[in-house]
Amino acid sequence: MKLKICGICDIDILQHACEAGVDFVGFIMANESPRKIPDNFLASLKNFNFLSTSPVFVFVNPSVEEVTKITTCIENPILQFHGDEEDSFCKQFTQSFWKTIRIQDSQSLIKIDDFPSADAILLETFSKDAYGGTGKVFDWSLLEKISLERKFVLAGGINPENIKEAVSMNPWCIDVNSGVESSLALKDKTLMDQIIKNFKDG
Repeated sequence: MKLKICGICDIDILQHACEAGVDFVGFIMANESPRKIPDNFLASLKNFNFLSTSPVFVFVNPSVEEVTKITTCIENPILQFHGDEEDSFCKQFTQSFWKTIRIQDSQSLIKIDDFPSADAILLETFSKDAYGGTGKVFDWSLLEKISLERKFVLAGGINPENIKEAVSMNPWCIDVNSGVESSLALKDKTLMDQIIKNFKDG
């Protein structure tokens, strides 16, 4: 099972995550997000040594140019599409990509079949006000209705207290964001260490 820490916008935090052996680190590119990375941070990623950690860039309804900017300056990025993008849009960049499905009820799961090209499907909590980052958990019992033949990333409200339960759901990867923050968009090394420990112990 893999672990991703998303919403990183600080080099020191990024270094800590990579040295701790986190599988994926996520960078948010959406303008409306309080965790959007600034341009100077993006520039510093070009020569950053990610060690064995893979960078994931999170987009919400981006232009082709916005995505291409990343694929041309970062080596082998994973693209995560968090908006209303279609499979044909996502796969045109010929990069590994994850597609987010926002879960409201069992009907939401039908949308998974719309993305046959996705390397992984990320399941996030539905909100009518935001595309993600709600810090809320959806009904994990819905996962029983999913075929585990595909790679699923479990996201939404995962923190040090509930990550062991998340592990018991047996997803391919667990995505943590607000659960390792001491305040909005401010990642906390102590919380990161705690969640990594609980994840490994889970």
